[in-house]
Amino acid sequence: MRARNGLGDTFDGSAHHVVGCDDAFHAFLTHDLYDRLIAEYFGGPFILNSFGAIDNRPVGEQSYAHGSRFHRDVRTYSHPFKLMLNVLVMLDDFTVENGATKLVPGSHSVERRPADDELERRCVRAVGSMGSVLLFDSNLWHSAAPNHGTASRRAMTLTYTRPFMKQQLDYPRVLGDAYSTDARLRQILGFNARVPENLDEWFQPPESRKYQSGQG
Repeated sequence: MRARNGLGDTFDGSAHHVVGCDDAFHAFLTHDLYDRLIAEYFGGPFILNSFGAIDNRPVGEQSYAHGSRFHRDVRTYSHPFKLMLNVLVMLDDFTVENGATKLVPGSHSVERRPADDELERRCVRAVGSMGSVLLFDSNLWHSAAPNHGTASRRAMTLTYTRPFMKQQLDYPRVLGDAYSTDARLRQILGFNARVPENLDEWFQPPESRKYQSGQG
């Protein structure tokens, strides 16, 4: 699809929207690993906004992460109102040598983008062992870092939002209503916070509505 749409190898080393197959990514979502923490962060229900994977390859090999600049993953500054939360799952050990993610402490509470040299000077590195999970406010400025090791440094990258926010990809429409009957998984994937496509879908009894109560 990337080549067909003229993107070439722009995203080489990355996978976007990996939801949908009966594989390890699906299995990861079925586990209640940090639901309580995310619910406390938002003060209520939440949905998956995006689910990707990154392969930060050693310098010299083509990698999407090499071109990463300091950025925020939520484009609307919302502090202190919480709109989005980042989740980084370390599939390999994260070290300074292999490009552990750069994070700028406190930058989630500043609306304007700090200068590049300030971001670089203030950043810390997300060093951790394989299997570690890092959660941070999506207003936080962060960046990948060059991998000067000899092996790939892999991670899963997820974002969660309040249910009324649009997902990066319409997961319920892509997956289909029959994808899962698990109530928790359907909530997380956004099946309870859909937009009606027509008046017939709008005029429905409460239990059949596309946007369920309690979603914010």
